[in-house]
Amino acid sequence: MAVWLSRLCLAGLLVFCGPLLAANTNKNQATLVNSLVKAAPGINREAVRHAIAAMQCAVNNGADPARRLAVIDFSKPSAAKRLWIFDLNKNRLLLNDYVAHGRLSGEGTASTFSNRVGSYQSSLGLFRTAESYKGKHGLSLRMDGLEPGLNDSARERAIVIHGASYVDPALVRSQGRIGRSLGCPAVRPEVARMVVDQLQGGQFLFAWHPSERWAKNSAYFNCKPRQVANILARQLAARS
Repeated sequence: MAVWLSRLCLAGLLVFCGPLLAANTNKNQATLVNSLVKAAPGINREAVRHAIAAMQCAVNNGADPARRLAVIDFSKPSAAKRLWIFDLNKNRLLLNDYVAHGRLSGEGTASTFSNRVGSYQSSLGLFRTAESYKGKHGLSLRMDGLEPGLNDSARERAIVIHGASYVDPALVRSQGRIGRSLGCPAVRPEVARMVVDQLQGGQFLFAWHPSERWAKNSAYFNCKPRQVANILARQLAARS
């Protein structure tokens, strides 16, 4: 409903679009947040709320709707299952599993993030998944960062989803954490194909951490329509 209203507003076919769209969008977002939180006991409600708000901001300002949403909660230690994948058509949980963070983002818990090439750190914010490919880690999935200065170097940094043997819950017993990546959200080899299959082709991934500093630099955190529309238009032009 919110997407339909936004497109009518952009076409100039409705008046009072601001208040009308805001009211409907907020209602729809709250309903979706409640549904996803209910489907995934133990997930941080704030992480879900910000993921949905960022995704809806993108869709309302030119991005195509997605069928899947992945949420990573980097406030949780790597010893916990902190990756969730949701089916947005049925509002159901598809997977809750382990995911690695960058080796220079922290030991057991990520606390430092970067968009810089060679930083070996994870990035936060909203991503759009792209094409899958077979690389040195097997089937992998490229992503495009949608947030300038926060994650838009993802392609250049080769930040991809892939399986890795160091994402092994057995390591938690010996060293208190799973292994770490060079910045990629690596997953267990046993679930890598399922993760790639479910997320490839234009789904959303949102990496969250309760840090005010990164939120202040996000165009999506407190939705800035003009800035977001420009970001999406530039990305589309770059990929075409």
